[in-house]
Amino acid sequence: MTARTRGALLVLGAALLWSTGGLGIKEVAEPPLKVALYRSAFAAAALFVILRPRVKKWNLPFLAALATYAACLITFVVATKWTTAANAIFLQYAGVIWVLLLSPLVVGEPLRAKDAAAVAVAFAGMALFFVGRLGPGGLGDLVALASSFFWAGLILSLKREKEGGAEAAVAWGNLVAVVALLPFVASNLSLSPRSAGILAFLGVFQLACAYILFVKGLKLVTATQASLIGMTEPVANPIWVFLVLGERPSVFALAGGAIVLGAIAWRTLSSSPVEPLPPPD
Repeated sequence: MTARTRGALLVLGAALLWSTGGLGIKEVAEPPLKVALYRSAFAAAALFVILRPRVKKWNLPFLAALATYAACLITFVVATKWTTAANAIFLQYAGVIWVLLLSPLVVGEPLRAKDAAAVAVAFAGMALFFVGRLGPGGLGDLVALASSFFWAGLILSLKREKEGGAEAAVAWGNLVAVVALLPFVASNLSLSPRSAGILAFLGVFQLACAYILFVKGLKLVTATQASLIGMTEPVANPIWVFLVLGERPSVFALAGGAIVLGAIAWRTLSSSPVEPLPPPD
């Protein structure tokens, strides 16, 4: 197995873990910001125990990774509350476009025609996937779009981090999210045993383990390829819902999901080896 293939599989594993979030959050009878706080709290605890991250330099790229990660977590939760879940997911994955356009400038990865084609086809598939579920969401849509910028910024920031910097960024980023959210939920921190169990799963597996896989895979594939493979998340989400809750996806969703997965598979299998990044300025 080549390093590139191993990296793609690691990112795919992360996306599959991320995809369990919709089902888990749906089963928690708690306000969104409270869910986000506890999810990040459990994730931070798991990441610090598993990775024991050490911050070698509190420089601008590392701080950018912290800020974009925490902001991505929070804005996605807010967007999900203020608009439809479909709008929030679809608009957040506009981040793939920002990664594609900014990769040459930020991490020195060339803009490839195959990447642009795969992203365009995948977005067409996502549009088909969400037929009948997308609609006007007002301010929530703007927050979701902001989340896409933060998500892109996170990927590009993590791509530049070396020697454990990416692992430290996701661990500390969850802690930053907890501190930012605490004032909004401090008056009601109690949890039922069931909610605590689900949130522990979301924090440990859906966030912590997923990001451990993601940062390892990101070292072996380009930023654009990683963000494109990440689009497996919204495709896999309704599969979990169907298996656990019996909600059948529509024909449009199945067709759209097939198109997204086809674009990801085509771009991954036709990729050239990852070139080393230039040294930071």
